Amino acid sequence: MKLLKLLLTTAVFAGASSFAIAQEPRPLPPLAMQPNAETVTFEHIDALNECDWDRLMAQYPEEVLFILPNGVWVEGRRAIGDVFAGFCTPREDGGFKGATFIAEKVKTVENTVNVSWRVEADWLAEPYKGADAYVTHDGLMYVQVTTFDPADMKFK
Repeated sequence: MKLLKLLLTTAVFAGASSFAIAQEPRPLPPLAMQPNAETVTFEHIDALNECDWDRLMAQYPEEVLFILPNGVWVEGRRAIGDVFAGFCTPREDGGFKGATFIAEKVKTVENTVNVSWRVEADWLAEPYKGADAYVTHDGLMYVQVTTFDPADMKFK
């Protein structure tokens, strides 16, 4: 029951349709380490903007953790893969495909990259702003703390 609640919370957060969760999980790609923390971060942002699930998942080790608004934790590669499978569906299916995340300010402290960003999309009534902290290690992303909350977005 706890796992089901986590998956449902993840689906609601990501705007995923129930179809995205009910599908047979696709194989996870091999890990692709980057040379430094900022490269990990900007690979994530670029892959997210392209909705390239394989590139997104190639940077998360098994012990990855996302901390979402309201204290929701999503842990593990498979669970994060489910989040992005839902995120990368068309807007009419509840996803966010077509959104563009644009970094506005970046502050790197050792292996943590902090980014203030805005999201633009044809289906948004106005840009949506937020921030993330990306904790990296050995060329991979281990923790992401995000303010991204679809409930705060203004849709057309």
